[in-house]
Amino acid sequence: MNPATTSGMITEPAILDARDLTSDPELEARFAESAHRILADLVSGGAALGWVEPPSPDEVAELLGHVVSAARAGDAALRAAYLDRRLIGLGYWLRYARPTHRPHADLEKLAVAATAHGRGVGRALTAALIADARQAGIEVLTLDARGDNTNALHLYRSLGFTEYGRLPDFVAVGEHRYDKVFSMLDLRRQD
Repeated sequence: MNPATTSGMITEPAILDARDLTSDPELEARFAESAHRILADLVSGGAALGWVEPPSPDEVAELLGHVVSAARAGDAALRAAYLDRRLIGLGYWLRYARPTHRPHADLEKLAVAATAHGRGVGRALTAALIADARQAGIEVLTLDARGDNTNALHLYRSLGFTEYGRLPDFVAVGEHRYDKVFSMLDLRRQD
């Protein structure tokens, strides 16, 4: 890891990819556990990450194992943000499985520890995942977000994603209903 430093203090997180994570035995051994802690804490606080109840450690480990395997096959990208060798965020995209959709991928998760919110970690992770998608030849990167997740929606718009659809009151969390917002970034366009 080689984050920016100022007077010996780390000021920016190191953004690692799946290869970096799996080549460092210490980080690899702690990754699923650290990711579980972030995801469970965020979901417990009401975050819109696809779970109503916090996921189990085994569920997170299985999910991340699948993403790492897909990344090795060229069908995914995984990024993790570390500050002082402590995981503070993660995100990934997966290539669509349907043969007619293989040129495209879906950014499925982006999670930043509550203690690191507002520090640009989500932006750095998303930018790295977009760069990975470009390098992998992904044509369109999609994502969906819960309609009340205004910070995430603002971040995605600021990085060039455009909304292409919305399902009103589609996401059910107990008695509450939220819109499901679909966004896309067309990587075929030249910047």
